[in-house]
Amino acid sequence: MMEYQYHYGLKVRCYPSDKQKKIIEHNINGSKFAYNEMVAIDKELYKLRKCKLYIKQVQNRIDYLKKRKESTKYLFALHSWLHQFNVGTDVTSMAIRSYKAAWKMFRNVHSSGVPKFHRKQYSGGFQLPNRYSSKVSTPSLFNGNIKFVDNKHLNVSLIGRIRISGSHTRLMVEHSGIRIGTVSVSRDSIGNYYISLQLASDSPFVQTLNITGNPIGIDLNTENFLTTSDGDVVDNPRYYRKNKKQLAKQQRILSRKQLRAKKEHRSLRDSKNYQEQRVLVAKLNNKVSNRRNNFLHETSTALIKNHDLVVAEELRSKNLLKNHALAMSISDVGWRTFLQMLEYKAKVYGKTFVTVDPKNTTQTCSHCGYLMKGEEKLTLSDRTWTCPNCNQYHVRDHNAAKNILAKAI
Repeated sequence: MMEYQYHYGLKVRCYPSDKQKKIIEHNINGSKFAYNEMVAIDKELYKLRKCKLYIKQVQNRIDYLKKRKESTKYLFALHSWLHQFNVGTDVTSMAIRSYKAAWKMFRNVHSSGVPKFHRKQYSGGFQLPNRYSSKVSTPSLFNGNIKFVDNKHLNVSLIGRIRISGSHTRLMVEHSGIRIGTVSVSRDSIGNYYISLQLASDSPFVQTLNITGNPIGIDLNTENFLTTSDGDVVDNPRYYRKNKKQLAKQQRILSRKQLRAKKEHRSLRDSKNYQEQRVLVAKLNNKVSNRRNNFLHETSTALIKNHDLVVAEELRSKNLLKNHALAMSISDVGWRTFLQMLEYKAKVYGKTFVTVDPKNTTQTCSHCGYLMKGEEKLTLSDRTWTCPNCNQYHVRDHNAAKNILAKAI
């Protein structure tokens, strides 16, 4: 996949049959089990290596655990239910690769934490590699053990032919030399199924746009979603706040049904009333998430398509969320996701996106460069102000957006 110049991600909705749903369920459980098995082995190895006096039994156990980590054959030999439920060896191998990647992430970014046991949840997924026959000279969407059968069906190893819907039709018509890489099959908490595909090609997936000659700076804030250096303001939709009361009401009902099921010693997975309410709450959360993502996609695409250079302030959401007075507003607006969208869309469309240090962008006059200090310093309540040096009237967010663009240039 790395040999190809262009890479693209595609996610489609799939509609498995009842038999296919069981296969997906078993492989989700198998993937989670393989990951947790690696966590358990490493935890045991850590404790054994702390022994100051090695005896033969301890050393033998360490050697045995090392062999178990290196090969999946021990996993299937010790746990026969994996064979019984037809869990794929590729699924467990990919889970182990994910575990190793998690350790690599921990070593590079210590704040990510060490890999931990994956809990059993209503949502989940597993990965599969796509394999091409040695007889195939040019890998494409229509060969390999994971391939498109037609516009409405995808053939996936282990699962078989499955019905899909999504935005894949354009790629199938316009591109012939696309290679499918790793594929992820997932199920959300509502019970919807999705397939995500890694695609690679030597020709671009999206045509680069014409040069507009327009640079723009954007200031992100909680009062409105963003203000541009051109003076345009995009309102904050506040999707979570609008649904907060309804969501809280349904969550209280869910909590009562959970308590009742526990008092009657019924399993939550077998309690129909609890499961119906759980799905209702999950749908409300999903609705908020989908509406927010749709808004972020539309806004980011419009900015990238209409400007050659887009400049934003470099935000550290983790630090901002420590302010409990603003934490909910910051989480609701989705700044981090928005900046990530701008970054990858700029690469796709051949535009430029950069971030700058936001220090003093609000406190500096964009007209004369005067910096407000001491008692003159602006507070969050100061939405408009006049520069004491040049008497220039400023709208706070518009001024900040101008300074952000000037810093980048």
